[in-house]
Amino acid sequence: MTKLKRWLAVCLGIAVLSSWGGCADPGAQRADDGRLRIAMIPKGTTHAFWRSVEAGAVQAAQDLDVNLIWRGPLREDDRAQQIELVEQFVNERVDGIALAPLDHEALRRPVLDARSRDIPVLIFDSPLEGEVGRDFLSLVATDNRAAGYAGGQTLAEKLGGQGKVVLLRYQEGSASTMQREAGFLDAIAEYPDIEVIVDNRYGGATAGEAQQEAERMLDRLREADGIFTVNESSTMGMLVALRGNRIEGKVFVGFDSSTELLRGLRQGELQALISQNPQRMGYQALETMVAALRGESVEPLIDTGYVVVTPENVDTPEIRAVTGQ
Repeated sequence: MTKLKRWLAVCLGIAVLSSWGGCADPGAQRADDGRLRIAMIPKGTTHAFWRSVEAGAVQAAQDLDVNLIWRGPLREDDRAQQIELVEQFVNERVDGIALAPLDHEALRRPVLDARSRDIPVLIFDSPLEGEVGRDFLSLVATDNRAAGYAGGQTLAEKLGGQGKVVLLRYQEGSASTMQREAGFLDAIAEYPDIEVIVDNRYGGATAGEAQQEAERMLDRLREADGIFTVNESSTMGMLVALRGNRIEGKVFVGFDSSTELLRGLRQGELQALISQNPQRMGYQALETMVAALRGESVEPLIDTGYVVVTPENVDTPEIRAVTGQ
């Protein structure tokens, strides 16, 4: 077994966490086996969502016979490290970069620098300021505004069209969650008997930070009839805060799915989850990059889809295929 094959076997068998996060061959940039070398840079490496995206990308790398390098910041607020990673891969002359930008403006310059040095960049998960087809190859992502709208509709319907609701946002600069928040508020605006009593609080990059933010507004949470959160960490942080402070009886609709969030759904602590399809996203992002590098035309926008997960459908084959649970 060659060194490269031994490395692939290890990568596919276990998750290796390091200061970079993810699984990467230390000699990947030195290898000269003729295969395309593609770097994928997620927003972070600790959430279950990103591990599922990585699993999809690893499968695509196998199917397409390319060399995947997966590295990202540990925290989803480390813009400087993500910029450094883009610059590093440009200097190492990878064949292409797939990036989930932490900030839709801050990552624009390094992406344009990469393109100026003839290294194509594909954006996945979260939009970037710029013109698709010129500044970057394609955007492979959930239709986040539509998914946020679905979250608002679901919450409104479960409230019977009336009540007070709290929106816990994620963090400023994250285009994907900003679109979800906007979609949610669009949906709620269609219900004149629903009042948004909190819409200006941010959970931050981790579940722990989101829990702390939720606990700073316990009085508002007790007053509320419904709650909406916009990503995995904000949903998990809110769930822990509600549990720890014995706040029950709320209609809670969260975003993303993980083992613990699905357990909360089955136990009645959440009434719905808006779940993306992270494995499909990872697979299609890498597949699209490879197609472009091999001279094929690619779609500028690729919607990887979402589903509304409820206690009634959580264990159906269709939903399990998306959540992986």
